[in-house]
Amino acid sequence: MFAGKYWGLRAVLFRAGDLPAPYDDLFSLDAVDELLSRRGLRTPFVRIAKNGAVVGDSEFTGPAGVGAEIADQVRDDKVAALFANGHTVVLQALHRTWPALVDFATQLSADAGHPVQINAYITPPESQGFSAHYDVHDVFVLQIAGEKHWTVHEPVHVDPLRTQPWTDHAQAVAAAARDRPPVVDDVLRPGDALYVPRGFLHSAKALGGVSAHLTIGLHTLTRYLLVQELAALAANQPALRTALPLGFDPGDPEQLAQVLPEVVELFTREIQSASPAALAARLRVRTWTGNRPAPLRPLAHAASIASLAVGTTVRLRPGLHCRLVAGDPYVLQLPDRTITFPPVTADALKALTSGTDCKVGELPGLDDADQLVLVRRLLTEAVLVAADQ
Repeated sequence: MFAGKYWGLRAVLFRAGDLPAPYDDLFSLDAVDELLSRRGLRTPFVRIAKNGAVVGDSEFTGPAGVGAEIADQVRDDKVAALFANGHTVVLQALHRTWPALVDFATQLSADAGHPVQINAYITPPESQGFSAHYDVHDVFVLQIAGEKHWTVHEPVHVDPLRTQPWTDHAQAVAAAARDRPPVVDDVLRPGDALYVPRGFLHSAKALGGVSAHLTIGLHTLTRYLLVQELAALAANQPALRTALPLGFDPGDPEQLAQVLPEVVELFTREIQSASPAALAARLRVRTWTGNRPAPLRPLAHAASIASLAVGTTVRLRPGLHCRLVAGDPYVLQLPDRTITFPPVTADALKALTSGTDCKVGELPGLDDADQLVLVRRLLTEAVLVAADQ
């Protein structure tokens, strides 16, 4: 229902009773304190702001001390003073720094098909970190602690791309937030969730206590992405790589009119002949690396390679994008490379990349020795992990 009714179309508020809430298993105020005081965070993993103005990094960072000559590590005492003075603390990229959110983002990205980022906003009572603005990605807000009043308005620029930030329309954003009726004007409490599509204007203010919420951003893959990659494929056409005439002024419409029809014809011919396979090859490189797969524990993984034996159970590394292409050789496409295998391994490869647990000794089409060779190769390439990791 959500995909057809709300996704990319309109903002919607969900109450805690309608969701698997609260979100204590994902994040908490205690987690905030631990990250700021014990995890050695550096910028840009932390931002601090008040009333729309972002504080300079030097106001809350400093040297890390003996044994870690780092000049920009977060200073917990400075953060505490700023927070007490009404500043909002933003913990950025929690999908890389907090274990529960690393796992959550990995699974969400796999399910949604769009790269995921997660930030947390911690705001003092009766304070506001940012004025009305829009994001260039879709956002799910999960209220962790306290209460925050949210106001959401219809877009002034529909479905913005990442190159079209709200500051390009700052006056229209301010006017719409001031003059238009909101589509959401309500208070989020712990366990509530709010979906805000990209482009929708929003602002929030903490009420009587400390407020903390997660913003789960989905970096939407758009049709324009296909246009960009089709244009990149056109670089394969030699006629489109030729130089413009000497003395050509690209700012002169009359001179452009002399060359544009030919360029349009060549470009149209090229994109019409582009194959889905060629386009997919470019998109794999660009999009499959948007989120990293599930974390790999280097020492435990090395031990699983060393102890591999008949009877060991393995599985595809969670969150890893891959695609198996039949042929001679068989090709396993990965985000940053391809690996080739002899056709005799086809059935075993299909099983190993299916996402289900597989036991060495029970893979189809290969004897035990060849199964060990194949699985060891895929473990070494970090395609597979031991099921007990």
